[in-house]
Amino acid sequence: MTAPDLFERLRRAPDVEAPDLVAVDATDRLLLDEAAAALALCGPGEVAVVDDSHGALTLGAVALHGARDVRVAHDLLVGERALARNAERTGLSGTYRSLPLAEAPAGARVVLVKAPRALDALREIAEHVAAAAAPDVTVLVGGRVKHMTHAMNDVLRDSFTDVSATLARQKSRVLVARGPRPGASSFPRCQQHADLGLTVCAHGAAFAGTKIDIGTRALLRRLGDMAPEAATALDLGCGTGVLAAALATARPALDVLAVDQSAAAVASTVATAGANGIEGRLRVARDDAADSLADGSVDLVVCNPPFHVGAAVVTTAADRLFAAAARVLRPGGELWTVYNSALRYKPALTRVVGPTRVADQSPKFTVTVSTRR
Repeated sequence: MTAPDLFERLRRAPDVEAPDLVAVDATDRLLLDEAAAALALCGPGEVAVVDDSHGALTLGAVALHGARDVRVAHDLLVGERALARNAERTGLSGTYRSLPLAEAPAGARVVLVKAPRALDALREIAEHVAAAAAPDVTVLVGGRVKHMTHAMNDVLRDSFTDVSATLARQKSRVLVARGPRPGASSFPRCQQHADLGLTVCAHGAAFAGTKIDIGTRALLRRLGDMAPEAATALDLGCGTGVLAAALATARPALDVLAVDQSAAAVASTVATAGANGIEGRLRVARDDAADSLADGSVDLVVCNPPFHVGAAVVTTAADRLFAAAARVLRPGGELWTVYNSALRYKPALTRVVGPTRVADQSPKFTVTVSTRR
């Protein structure tokens, strides 16, 4: 199979679609080209891939470079599912295994990484690879030039003795790391927020880390107004679990569930619950847009939706979460959400969920409550 034959058959689904978003990008192609010689020397189980956006790296390593039994770690569930669909579409199912980040690099001699935007996410990846991979491992981290900084080199040098950069091509570049320096992972990290009476724990890829972003704080200020008769609540897209932990702490009788498609977010929320002594009152699950929940099964949904997919500013991700909230809410249930005021989500919320009113607003953020029809 040639690269054009393979790449033309790959799709983003079930990930969000937008004009600027593709299933295979220049970074995928550059990573595979730079890794070609090293991949040719690998035996079964000696190739690992981290955060393969939609399967191009994994399936490219298999179909174009003969890799076998590739181990793959995805933070985002939609990426994991996109890879599975693309593997089936191209007849390559069974050529890889999906594993947690701590397990995927075990014994690997080549590791391909799609560079995360957050330095802490890269640090956690580097720590796990250095601890588990073969001593002669070659790690290739690829990304868009405009998003790569010298700080990424410094992060890699904390876990590897030799770090260099390739020449750029089509506005993408690859960092190459060798000489692993194994050590203990520095994650999760935890921070106490005395003003809220909460300790927040975070793995590297979790949004906002141990901080509490302004939008979440805006929702926290209205916690006492949220569906006072509710028996069940869902933190949809929970991140580090701040909203879920606050609800479980303030309302002990409330059955609280937190879900996110990010493995780092789920692990962070579990750690946050433990740090606050509420692990027995907070359930956590990894799913995509609450697809593990039954229709009409909750009374209250809280949501601080993303408005970025990678570098693109799109509303599709929020739209999917709004539709998910409408599906899982019982009639009369409430969705409380916060968003950048410039996005003006209120008409969409009214259409998808039900009557929507503004509960709080500033020039930067708007908090709304929507009542399920």
